Amino acid sequence: MAEAGFLKTEKEIFTEYMISNGLRKTPERYAVLEEAYQINGHFNVDMLFELIQKRKLRVSRATVYNTIEHLLKCGLITKHQFGETKFIYEKSFAYKQHDHLICGDCEKVFEFCDPRIYQIQSTVEKYLDLKITQHALNFYGKCNKLKQTGSCEYFKVKKQ
Repeated sequence: MAEAGFLKTEKEIFTEYMISNGLRKTPERYAVLEEAYQINGHFNVDMLFELIQKRKLRVSRATVYNTIEHLLKCGLITKHQFGETKFIYEKSFAYKQHDHLICGDCEKVFEFCDPRIYQIQSTVEKYLDLKITQHALNFYGKCNKLKQTGSCEYFKVKKQ
């Protein structure tokens, strides 16, 4: 498990969610939370399950799937589907707003943050007299390097 205190706030949020929803507070659910918050970047459920198994934790695949749903509902992770890929997730509590660029060749997801997007959001809020509570901006593109040289460090042959 993570070092003491590492996930205190996330654990508190998850604990409050489980109590308010009449769910049992199990070590397996906390293990899923901790492992998800150890991952830097995006992950899918299979990747998370494999990481938990490598750590010799006794957590079933069903528990991972069910816990992911609870983490979504309490706002600790965010779910994405870029193109035709499986759902991917990322931790969302106390992490800076960012947007995504998805390569149509290799499906690599690049994250970026541009303060001008926040400025646009503020302008829209003032103009329409609304408070924006969330946004998602995804760009899709093709790899110039792959087109020019025939290779890219992220490109793997797609299964047909």
